Amino acid sequence: MSGVVGAWLPPADDEQLLQQLAPMLRALQQRGRGRIGYWTDAEAGLALGHCRAPTDMPLQPLSSSCGRYVLCLDGRIYNRAALQSQLRDLPRSCTDARLLLQAIVEWGVQRALSRIEGAFAFSVWDRHAHELWLARDPVGERPLYYGWYQGQFLFASELKALQAFAGFAPSIDQDALSLLLRHDYVPAPHTIYRGIHKLVAGAMLRVDLKDHAAGGSTQATQGGHRYWCARDAMQSALQEPLQPAPSLEQATDQLEVVLQQAIAARMHSPVACGAFLSGGTDSSLVVAMMQAQSALPVEAWTVGFDDPGHDESDWASQVARHLGVHHHLHRMDSRQGLDLLQRLPQVWCEPFADASQLPTLLASELLGARKPVALTGDGGDELFFGHPSYGRALRNARLCGGLPDWVRDLARRGSSRLNVERGRLGGWRALVAEVAANDVEGHYLQRVTRWRQPTQVVLGAREPATIFQQQDTALPAEARIQLLDFRMDLAEGILAKVDRAGMAAGVETRSPLLDMEVVRLAWRLPQHLKYHDGEHKRILKHLLSRYLPAPLVYRPKRGFGPPMARWLAGPLRDWAEALLDPQLLRNQGCFDAVRVRAIWEAFLRGERKWHTHLWNVLMFQAWYQHWHGNRGR
Repeated sequence: MSGVVGAWLPPADDEQLLQQLAPMLRALQQRGRGRIGYWTDAEAGLALGHCRAPTDMPLQPLSSSCGRYVLCLDGRIYNRAALQSQLRDLPRSCTDARLLLQAIVEWGVQRALSRIEGAFAFSVWDRHAHELWLARDPVGERPLYYGWYQGQFLFASELKALQAFAGFAPSIDQDALSLLLRHDYVPAPHTIYRGIHKLVAGAMLRVDLKDHAAGGSTQATQGGHRYWCARDAMQSALQEPLQPAPSLEQATDQLEVVLQQAIAARMHSPVACGAFLSGGTDSSLVVAMMQAQSALPVEAWTVGFDDPGHDESDWASQVARHLGVHHHLHRMDSRQGLDLLQRLPQVWCEPFADASQLPTLLASELLGARKPVALTGDGGDELFFGHPSYGRALRNARLCGGLPDWVRDLARRGSSRLNVERGRLGGWRALVAEVAANDVEGHYLQRVTRWRQPTQVVLGAREPATIFQQQDTALPAEARIQLLDFRMDLAEGILAKVDRAGMAAGVETRSPLLDMEVVRLAWRLPQHLKYHDGEHKRILKHLLSRYLPAPLVYRPKRGFGPPMARWLAGPLRDWAEALLDPQLLRNQGCFDAVRVRAIWEAFLRGERKWHTHLWNVLMFQAWYQHWHGNRGR
């Protein structure tokens, strides 16, 4: 586990540069558990920093032997063998950072990015060209924030490092806040701060001294330039399906091989590697295949809940017993939830509102007390058509597409005037919004939206467009839905959740289902091997049935989340009431206090299940109070 940080400042001596970098490094130290390194270039005004867990590996930033490049790497490279066979004079024991640096020396940054595979974010300073490069892995397993602030360019693995920079006080981006209310997260390239950005997955960013002298660059406001495009990769895979068309058994054989290789590349030593086990298809498959490669019992961690309607821990226990893994089970109650709530704004230093962040953080802390690495099952749903909402969106798109044009036009005009967040007619109004959707992207957006009209509650907001508004008729409808989830909820939601929770607990998370070979194979598979006769993730379940009996494989899907409605109405009510105080809301000036209070009071009366809407408001409020206190936006 590690983190990167940097500041491009007006030229100063090395000591002055380090003084400005030091608070940023300290803020990021939880990603590295205390071991830090730094490098400065007084003439250029550049300071780079790196933190990592204590090991015998050399400290970063790392300079190339030719003296041209200086690298900071957060993450791992998984295709080491292929790279080492192409690079000269590198010992097989060299670090991932040294391997990447040599690839950049020989091929340049852009060609190196086209050849490496892994979970990473990095910065590299080209001393000859006076260019700074930033890059993020194709899927988005590791984060990278950046932006110009008062003529200074700052970047870091987490937003808290920028927040620690002296004088850093940007305004809240109300437009981005509307995205939080819709999606439960702020998607890249946006952040909660105006003028600060996240590098999008699969993108690189170049900043040179001319940009620095001008106080910013156009490119630095657009999320960077993609060196790997999920949409293009998916289209290429669809145009090259497996030939001849495989049977279910044949395709499962191929998937088993590539997934075995992906897990082996991420395990290294089973002694140092644990796993999260929910009992669902994806995590059970990863744990089963880890155990198949280990002579010792794999250790797996499960968090359940004190509510039978939300607890899957019994399923996880049955999976663990059958596989012979060493199972750690913990059931979480509302008291522990309240304790963890106080830490969420520090762990997720940007507002984040997936309620499963609570058990994920607890599971990470339990695992982190024994293991530094955890394998996860993330990616299975997005690659293998796992979400029931996919099928519902396709069905609704077909049904609504057959309606007369005048009906859909009427719905569109009516939808823009309706407040679908209020009143007992919410279900009817949601139906109007469904009919008004233009395409399958619009219908899927209805399935995954929290606040359907967030600008009605976020003061002064204009909701930015996202890829949900980018209709792509060149791809089949089912592929378009999966691509939306791959680029949005997976990259900006799920992976952000596990990265921040893991790093806060001293755990590096790794996702073998997101290995590029697994991704390519999933996109080349015929659709009927992923979804057939109502069965989601068909091929994954068929593979899992080679390791587990059918009753543990073929069972209903259930989400991983706490009983938030019951907790908010009961033990968390005082905490929520304080954050939703009308005067506090008015003083902050971010939300329409009347509308928010109406939703809260309706929830307390039991009129509708508003807890999903309230949670992202509460997460913003908790974050705001932690980082900004009572001052207005």
